[in-house]
Amino acid sequence: MTRGPSALSSDAPDEHPAPADAVRSDSAAPGARVDSMPPGARTETLRGIAGSPGVAIGAAVVMGGHRTNHPRRRVGSSEITAELERFEAAVERAQDELRDMAKRVGDHRAEASILEAYLLMLGDEALADAVKRQVTEERRCAEWAVAAACEAIAGRFAALDDPYLRERSHDVMFVGERLLRAFSLPPQEPPSSRDTSPLSTRSLIELQNSIAMPATFGAALPRFSGPTILIAHDLSPADTAAMVDEPVVGFVTEVGTRTSHTSIMARALEIPAVVGVSDVLQRVITGDVVVIDGLRGTVVVRPGPAELADARARAERYVALGKELSESRHRAAQSKDGVKVSLRANVELPAEAILARDQGADGIGLYRTEFLYIDRSSPPSEDQQFEIFRAVVEALRPKPVTLRTFDIGGDKFVSTFQVPPEMNPMLGLRAVRLALSRPDVFLEHLRAMVRASAYGDVRIMIPMVAGLGELRQVRALLHRAQEQVRARGQACADEIPLGVMIEVPSAAIMVDHFAREAAFLSLGTNDLIQYALAVDRTSRSLAYLASPFDPSILRLITKVIQAGQDFGRPVSLCGAMASDPLAALLLLGLGLRDFSMEAAAIPEIKETLRRITVAEAEAVAAEALACATAEEVECCVAAAFAPDLYDLLTGERATR
Repeated sequence: MTRGPSALSSDAPDEHPAPADAVRSDSAAPGARVDSMPPGARTETLRGIAGSPGVAIGAAVVMGGHRTNHPRRRVGSSEITAELERFEAAVERAQDELRDMAKRVGDHRAEASILEAYLLMLGDEALADAVKRQVTEERRCAEWAVAAACEAIAGRFAALDDPYLRERSHDVMFVGERLLRAFSLPPQEPPSSRDTSPLSTRSLIELQNSIAMPATFGAALPRFSGPTILIAHDLSPADTAAMVDEPVVGFVTEVGTRTSHTSIMARALEIPAVVGVSDVLQRVITGDVVVIDGLRGTVVVRPGPAELADARARAERYVALGKELSESRHRAAQSKDGVKVSLRANVELPAEAILARDQGADGIGLYRTEFLYIDRSSPPSEDQQFEIFRAVVEALRPKPVTLRTFDIGGDKFVSTFQVPPEMNPMLGLRAVRLALSRPDVFLEHLRAMVRASAYGDVRIMIPMVAGLGELRQVRALLHRAQEQVRARGQACADEIPLGVMIEVPSAAIMVDHFAREAAFLSLGTNDLIQYALAVDRTSRSLAYLASPFDPSILRLITKVIQAGQDFGRPVSLCGAMASDPLAALLLLGLGLRDFSMEAAAIPEIKETLRRITVAEAEAVAAEALACATAEEVECCVAAAFAPDLYDLLTGERATR
């Protein structure tokens, strides 16, 4: 679960030296020492969000949140054409540099995949149109226009309720910063003259200094000696790519959530991270000894002897647990009594498909496609979508990949469709309803999926289906898409299973009819809980009501599982409930055998299932179904299973 540090070459200057006896404590040998706080210094504990699990001790290197300076100059009408040409040239330079970076990160495919996603953002028409308006209408110079356009687009993302989409505001700002820096870059050398050999540690740092995606680092990347905790406002994927061979043992950022790219990349690299620590840049200075706990979401600054001893002990226990989970990640998923279970991954970006494969996923149970449409003035082309779908399918081949058609609308802002404002967007024109209202766009979407089916086991899933009529209309469009692809002479699978998400109460009630006609059923418990309990799942004040343990939700889940069994249809569950150890065992007892979750949770859930027999899980599930409240269900499940899951629930091995 952890990655050991490698020292820099001996000629690298020690610009930010760590304490001589500092250690990377998530992989430290027992007895390694870190200096505690100097006399008179005060220990502080800061709280944030657990972005990537693990415990690490090191010397802080604080990177200020500086942005690229840019001119703010008004231009005359005679300068407009020249400014637009400067913008286009900067886009080309930025894209060239990112392509170079994506090639040269070598085997670190997660980072490369996210850099490739940024390439699409750089060439997006919505960004180009916004910049052109700033130049032609506001008469701003190209740099000022880029900064203003990106801030406006990022602001729209930041105002959304959906946490994943809110995080995309940082991606927009990264792209904007990269563009601003591209204005001052010299023209690229011809590709034939470029060195594309695999990067050494030193050359990777030099490359990052000159062309990296913009981030907190500004113009220069520091060099580190000794275990280091990097403290920053935010980090880009290129920053993490540059850290691959560095002795950076943990990240702390002021912004971010578990769905931010900093968290995703930290988990991919198996480096502890705490994100969303709002005032960390004001509370930590370079050279401070810092303990970060990516299990609890805490940062201890200038720890005393007691805090260091506790951190070392927790790190040792977590490393031992990690080794156990690592050994089991590629073992078959099954219960203690040998009943086979499928554990698949929920994926948002191609990079996460790589992580899913490495975590031992049995395939992808949910690939969200809506990111392709976010903040665009026109839909992505069929070829653009096909290339992304194919990359994901090939990465997981021969395992299955379930592509969900776009779930756009509601709280998911997208400019492609110009959806009019609605009083209650979560109940309005979204998901399959929106898709069927734009069959031209939807057919392109389906054709891209059909073409990807030639490269692996592809299944297609429809979100937010409320009635059978929607399933039938989509099936007809899918058949038309298949005919169109074949008519072009393009390859595709003979049969592509078409399933539905059961996330609307009407679909759960009518699930026996859906089971007759759909190839498979997938429970989307995040929305099912919201709609069945009439609770806005984004509301902090109502979060206590949105419980997956509510008896009404358990009964709906049971009804869907039973319908699948009656009609011989596979039933999966792809909500957050699947990645909770206690909930997973309850679902096992209810009869579920196909789970889909965040890739990083797969080893833990695999280990969870191996500790309990199906008979034990069924007995607890029967008791839970007789409970009257969510609190009663939680107490019932915890009392039965928590003692056997102590280490998994706490992130520590039990001491016995």
